[in-house]
Amino acid sequence: MSYVEVPGAKVPIRMWTDPASVEGSAMQQLHNVATLPWIKGLAVMPDVHYGKGATVGSVIAMKDAVCPAAVGVDIGCGMSAVQTSLTANDLPGDLSGLRSKIERAIPVGTGLHKEPVDPSRLYGFSVEGYEGLWSRFDYLTDSVKFRHERAMKQIGTLGSGNHFIEFCLDESGSVWLMLHSGSRGIGNELAAHHIGVARGLDHNQNLVDRDLAVFLAATPEMEAYRNDLFWAQEYAKYNRAAMMSLFKEVIRKEFRKAKVSFDREISCHHNYVAEERYDGMDLLVTRKGAIRAGSGDYGIIPGSMGTGSYIVKGLGNEKSFNSASHGAGRKMSRTAAKKRFSARDLAEQTKGVECRKDSGVVDEIPGAYKSIEQVIDQQTDLVQVVAKLKQVICVKG
Repeated sequence: MSYVEVPGAKVPIRMWTDPASVEGSAMQQLHNVATLPWIKGLAVMPDVHYGKGATVGSVIAMKDAVCPAAVGVDIGCGMSAVQTSLTANDLPGDLSGLRSKIERAIPVGTGLHKEPVDPSRLYGFSVEGYEGLWSRFDYLTDSVKFRHERAMKQIGTLGSGNHFIEFCLDESGSVWLMLHSGSRGIGNELAAHHIGVARGLDHNQNLVDRDLAVFLAATPEMEAYRNDLFWAQEYAKYNRAAMMSLFKEVIRKEFRKAKVSFDREISCHHNYVAEERYDGMDLLVTRKGAIRAGSGDYGIIPGSMGTGSYIVKGLGNEKSFNSASHGAGRKMSRTAAKKRFSARDLAEQTKGVECRKDSGVVDEIPGAYKSIEQVIDQQTDLVQVVAKLKQVICVKG
């Protein structure tokens, strides 16, 4: 489908979904965003749903301003995937042992490594720039300075919630490795600090929603946020790269006889800020629950822990600010999912997937998410599908 345009106060709201299908609270958030004095455009992806601070699935383009809540608290959260030389014929009938080895290699939930990972010992890990990341740590906001050791030990860890590690098959039977994570605790703390600072600034006091407080260009607060933001985005990139290296090493050892090789990794943020140019203007584009889909850009759009995911290539649609959805998107809150579904429902909906099937992850049940196939169908003018994947192992925190 193409987009539907809904009138907004300062800019129209371009929606790649039926506006009638979007919950009222999310629509109100979008209308609030459209009132911001600095806004130059607003695009809404088909996985849109209500989010804390700002709507998930929104792409906000502003001139000389940025809203930290419109990035979210998991700065730099995103996806990585890589195709391997393995095929379905190489796999054992019981995948529980492989899942256990992945979980031992990569800490999940609140877990962290006992010692920071040694980048020189990570398989295929590019160390270029990694030392520079840590050399800039002392320039972050003072409130996180004491987190240096923990931040180092959380590089190469998964976290919890909707983050996952998956071992997948595409429709031709090729094996793919895929994972979803972000900037862990350090990104969360940086985001919370700056959201609090923005809410207290004078120019934000008369906004219709204080959660949409912004930083303005050429101010100390904006410079401090940009410094921490771009650091956290880079941290998230290295976190995923380290995890993928650890994942690859597990697979290499498990399938030693097959002499596994790996294609080039695909990696993309979906909670971040980028400096981009549209209509002759230099804009700050915030994607919260959206990936960049410029012409030829590879991206990853996952479903839920029991459904398919898609590798896509961007078509460069400037009406969406070169963006596409970041996943299927929730159709109910975590609280609602826990009330409606049981561990038995989870086991039924993840049949054929080696994964947790206990009450601790019921809020991630496939039934709590929109149809990934429908979400893909709604953005055929934004991306083209390169591969469809189906997980056979899913690791959750």
